[in-house]
Amino acid sequence: MNGTASQASAWRQLPNVLTGLRLLLVPPILVLLVQGIYGWALALAIVAGVSDALDGWLARRFGWQTRIGGILDPLADKLLLVGTYLTLGALGHLPAWLVALVVLRDVVIVAGAMVYHFRFEVVQPEPTQLSKVNTVAQLLLMMVVLVELAGAPVPSLIEAGLVRVVGALVVLTLAQYVWIWSQRASRIARERSGR
Repeated sequence: MNGTASQASAWRQLPNVLTGLRLLLVPPILVLLVQGIYGWALALAIVAGVSDALDGWLARRFGWQTRIGGILDPLADKLLLVGTYLTLGALGHLPAWLVALVVLRDVVIVAGAMVYHFRFEVVQPEPTQLSKVNTVAQLLLMMVVLVELAGAPVPSLIEAGLVRVVGALVVLTLAQYVWIWSQRASRIARERSGR
């Protein structure tokens, strides 16, 4: 392989490297939250958010999408969101019912995907548009809470509104995923039985 091809191959991995770095930021963010060092937790969360936007843009702009990136990117998002929500909930900065809903949604989706994978066919990650909106809303609420904890005033109406929006989106996207994947499973089961 010549030098140019080798360089091109290395550049293709940049989105995956950024995703890997984002995964590595999750534990320090959670530790900083537990220790009450909110300014640094917010700074690392911003770095994680920027890296998420950048790796997605690079992958789409230059066609650098990979199967591993398609798996690691949503995994990094989920670990950051679920870990942060659990920590903020345990510290009393997010309502327990919302944290329970967020975790329940992800547990049901992951368990359903595993069942589907082993009983029907390989699961390809396919986030719906509504699910993407849900992720953005969850990230926005997380950032608003971190900004407030870091000392910047946030109107309580904004945070309360975001809590309700996230709660509604979590329920809607869970129902959407259950509907979509149960319909696919039913179709495959019918095809296998010859009906």
